[in-house]
Amino acid sequence: MDQKLKREHYKVFYPITTRWDDNDIYGHINNVRFYSFFDSAVNRFLIEEGGLDIHTANVVGYVVESKCQYHSPLAYPEAIEVGITIGTLGNRSVTYEVAVFKQGEQIAAANGHFVHVFVDKQSSLSVPIPLSISDALKV
Repeated sequence: MDQKLKREHYKVFYPITTRWDDNDIYGHINNVRFYSFFDSAVNRFLIEEGGLDIHTANVVGYVVESKCQYHSPLAYPEAIEVGITIGTLGNRSVTYEVAVFKQGEQIAAANGHFVHVFVDKQSSLSVPIPLSISDALKV
């Protein structure tokens, strides 16, 4: 089995509360919501562990690539957790490996990756990852 499907592969977990409108007409969480789960968990990590101030920071991460593979359906009102680990850490970018688990499950319902390039908010040009964030990413 691919290691990226196993809970033990991930270092940090964030609970997500599913909502009624996460379900689609087929009765399971719509695929687009998984990208929102990834985004919410990664940004929470940056805020809580890296000290990112989303209101005043001059340097922010722009998503330049994301991917999700689906393995088993989830549906409201299931409790879920998003696992994060760092795949590749560069000077100006980071690739997060992410997975969505039904609470308590050992195998991911979905997994993928999420790439941030850090940029100056004013110029939108790439810049080095701020030290506090870079240190946090070394989990």
